[in-house]
Amino acid sequence: MGAIINTIVISCALAVVLCVWKVVNTLWVRPKKLEEYLRKQGFNGNSYKLLFGDMKEMSSMVKMANSKPIKEWGVGDDVLRRVLPFPHHLLQKYGKNFIIWFGWKPRVHIMEPDLIKDVLMNSNDFPKTKTNPRAKFIVTGVLSYDGDKWSKHRRLLNPAFHVHKLKNMSPAFQLCCGKMIEKWGMMVSSKGFHELDVWPDLQALTYDVIARTSFGSSYEEGAQIFELLKEQTQLVASTFQSIYVPGMRFLPTKRNKRMKAIEKEVELLLRGIIDTKLKAMKGRESNDDNLLGIMLESKIKDGDHQGMTINEIMEECKLFYFAGQETTASLLVWTMILLSKHQEWQSRAREEVLNVFQNKSLDIDGLNHLNVVTMIIHEVLRLYPPAVGLARLVSRDIIVGGRNLPSGTEIGIPVMLLHYDEETWGADAKEFKPERFSGGVSKAVKNQATYLPFGWGPRICIGQNFAMLEVKIALSMILKSFSFEVSPSYVHAPYIVFALRPQYGAQLILRKL
Repeated sequence: MGAIINTIVISCALAVVLCVWKVVNTLWVRPKKLEEYLRKQGFNGNSYKLLFGDMKEMSSMVKMANSKPIKEWGVGDDVLRRVLPFPHHLLQKYGKNFIIWFGWKPRVHIMEPDLIKDVLMNSNDFPKTKTNPRAKFIVTGVLSYDGDKWSKHRRLLNPAFHVHKLKNMSPAFQLCCGKMIEKWGMMVSSKGFHELDVWPDLQALTYDVIARTSFGSSYEEGAQIFELLKEQTQLVASTFQSIYVPGMRFLPTKRNKRMKAIEKEVELLLRGIIDTKLKAMKGRESNDDNLLGIMLESKIKDGDHQGMTINEIMEECKLFYFAGQETTASLLVWTMILLSKHQEWQSRAREEVLNVFQNKSLDIDGLNHLNVVTMIIHEVLRLYPPAVGLARLVSRDIIVGGRNLPSGTEIGIPVMLLHYDEETWGADAKEFKPERFSGGVSKAVKNQATYLPFGWGPRICIGQNFAMLEVKIALSMILKSFSFEVSPSYVHAPYIVFALRPQYGAQLILRKL
């Protein structure tokens, strides 16, 4: 009996020792070994700090940056210091290949074009980083998948973004934008001018477009989803201020309860839209021209194995409600802000729009001839990209650009730092100069892997043509109806929620033409 007890005690002691060792190895031994190894490969950064890594310093710098708007915007590195304070600090201190410790996990940041190209072109060896469980409340679907599942969903979704499909969406784009312009016109009509925060209306516009073109519902039907996802975005963003501890999302905190409640409400609303669409398609009362119709058609024809399940369709719906709206609204608002500051480019863009369309309605062929407008959009995407960085995971021990990277290491591609790099863009890299894109993107930069507003490679944003078309239509209609300038009450304060936003809104003075 004593021998059995001794055996049990020894076994328990060994189990405890193994658990302790596993924790110590995960939180200290392995990170310190990785730190030494990565330094030998040419990646420098702060020394690893137990448990938190760089998170405390990074969070402190972000809070400090967000508390101070930019006084003289367009000067020096002010935008980078505000939007990416910690990566910008490390870039200045350690050079272009630096490490950021997200807790006990290192992320090596690369800015060499050939390395970036290798990483983004090879999605098997460098898949997406595992989505933080907290982000799954809003960032799901094809954006978060890898391997065969990603290939399947990308293949099924591609037809929704073909040129002929986008051409059919143009009337819906114009209808949505027309409603916003009519609203603005009523505000301006009495005095001939009006000060307005355009940011909420641009958000509403892009949600309206997503609802109509992707799901066949009007803005009124999607308004509840719009409001719920706005709240969910703020809640999820607030969780990123602290290090993620596995299992924390299951605790019955007030925030966790609200996020789960919102998730259920959104899914209930989406299921209603899906059920209505599915019933109409089966009764031949509706076609499959929009995104939802295409996904449901694949389910009807191929079943859950070859097509998508209803749950997967709902995940894609949530993604496009969020990502399709967030990125396009971001691009539109920064375009209006920059054209308000640079009146000469606003005038050139308006003159081009009026020359191309005169009294005609907008059409795809005419939009393709808007060279000045396209140059402006590309430059806005360079200076204020919706996504300021990309991240990938090293799936196996591999050599990239002569550097050995161990499996499990994360790779960061700091898009905004690349877009402001003077070695790539010249001494005027921080200035708004759309003329740099007069010959197109390929002639504006020697290596296109350093201009990444929509990503690059096989995983380039599936909705980039959708976004570009929507912005061209909206901007053309706005330019034909109004001139606009920066209001004295405007505060320049770009900051990150998920896309790049104006923290205090976008107060502009509109004048009726």
